[in-house]
Amino acid sequence: MLRNSLIGSLRQIKPILCSQSLRSLSNGENSGLTTIEVDDKSGIATLSMNLPPVNTLTLNLMHDLIDSINQIECNKSRGLILTSSNDKVFSAGLDLKELYKPDQERLKEFWTIFQDLWLALHLCGIPTAAAINGHAPAAGCIMATACEYRVMLPDFVIGVHATRFSFLVSKWMMLSYQSVLPRRIVERALNQGKLFSTQEALEVGLIDEVAGSKKEALAQCAAFIGTFDKANPIARTLTKRMCRDSDVTELLRDRAGDLRACVDYINTPLFQEGLSAHLEGLKEKK
Repeated sequence: MLRNSLIGSLRQIKPILCSQSLRSLSNGENSGLTTIEVDDKSGIATLSMNLPPVNTLTLNLMHDLIDSINQIECNKSRGLILTSSNDKVFSAGLDLKELYKPDQERLKEFWTIFQDLWLALHLCGIPTAAAINGHAPAAGCIMATACEYRVMLPDFVIGVHATRFSFLVSKWMMLSYQSVLPRRIVERALNQGKLFSTQEALEVGLIDEVAGSKKEALAQCAAFIGTFDKANPIARTLTKRMCRDSDVTELLRDRAGDLRACVDYINTPLFQEGLSAHLEGLKEKK
């Protein structure tokens, strides 16, 4: 039954049935918040987040990332490498100001776009890799785990430290983390709010390789993408989505339920007080 469902989903595979009106990618195409560079020789697209100071996932950046992922996939690039134009931060995670004393309708839009971003990256039909050239806490880590391969530079941290500011992650976020790490490690790390150093992340398997520079990280990501050269791209896409089906099934079945649960929790005094203290702490660090 699953195989039949996947074969039926051929109609939804973006590289095949994308709108013909989509423009071709040009080298160095830039939306302002994201930059796409395509290697003419390899056909691999590098998607860089470019929102100073720390690539916070604002509504606008998430919209741009989704559009860029779709463009890269629809233009039949051989692979996608996600990275940052900032040499210190991959992504600092969600824009927490959107969660503090939020406008309710905007909060719903914000969380829905975050769901969309994760789905776009997690189910992307072409090979994906993250060149993590800076800190990747919280949603920055979740985006990295949505990719198929992760290469990280030394002396940075990665992890989901949501409990430190009283946030309760959605189950699909936990499953994204758990698709990379064993459940026992995920449970402990989430409860502790742990941020792994580069070396710790390598030892537990949260990342696949360490690189000495961004250039090396991009080359290692490209080498990983090259390992699929002999695979039929359609069969590879279907196989990837079959492997990842259990990660997305619950969210796709009840996105509205996830949204309600998230909005309800964000509006609790427990979270609002915890987030307020966390934001004050961030101001003091500046």
